[in-house]
Amino acid sequence: MNSKEMVKLAYQALSDKKGEDIKIIDIQAVSVLADYFIIADGSNPSQVQAMADNVEEVLEKAGCEKKQIEGYQNANWILMDYKDVIIHIFCKEDRLFYDLERIWRDGRTFIDVKDL
Repeated sequence: MNSKEMVKLAYQALSDKKGEDIKIIDIQAVSVLADYFIIADGSNPSQVQAMADNVEEVLEKAGCEKKQIEGYQNANWILMDYKDVIIHIFCKEDRLFYDLERIWRDGRTFIDVKDL
């Protein structure tokens, strides 16, 4: 599965759990870390964990291998590393504080998976 297909699955999994302000940042031209970042937020730690659980389940069923997941216990910022796709799921306040969209503004940002 290529990274664009993985992004589409993860985007839908986040959306299914009512993820808010989901953004996709294409960082292929600006970094070797990954092809895409997906950034989303939830309104509380339980929702953030539910979003991460759903992404993990959907990507696992599709045969995507995760490299690592960090931050699940406190659920303020869960980072899910799937090599070419890195998913960041935040509680709202933490997303505003870390402002990854500003840090990665040199990448192309999409607000809908249909625009990829």
